[in-house]
Amino acid sequence: QVQLVESGGGLVQPGGSLRLSCAASGSIFDINARYWYRQAPGKQRDVVATITSDGSTNYADSVKGRFTISRDNAKNTVYLQMNSLKPEDTAVYYCNMRSYYNGALVRDYWGQGTQVTVSA
Repeated sequence: QVQLVESGGGLVQPGGSLRLSCAASGSIFDINARYWYRQAPGKQRDVVATITSDGSTNYADSVKGRFTISRDNAKNTVYLQMNSLKPEDTAVYYCNMRSYYNGALVRDYWGQGTQVTVSA
């Protein structure tokens, strides 16, 4: 059983920074993609950033140049460094880890979410 625990959310002023962490417990040896999603009130949950097992990253256009996803395999943790935060970044941020085999999704884990509020 894999559990993901997020931390690092909070209230920050526009232009500020936060770093989110997502620590995984349990066996994640076959996890080959890690994601950060976010969901604002009344909106769908959208992917923000992705990092694959080979270290490749991808970002939503709205966060390119401001957010950085990274991972520490020894700690089973994925991070999201968020800089130059804007009010429109306000949302609940979710960590997601997946295992794909031959293109098929075989494992899919979600964290409980952490609130990020950007306001003066």
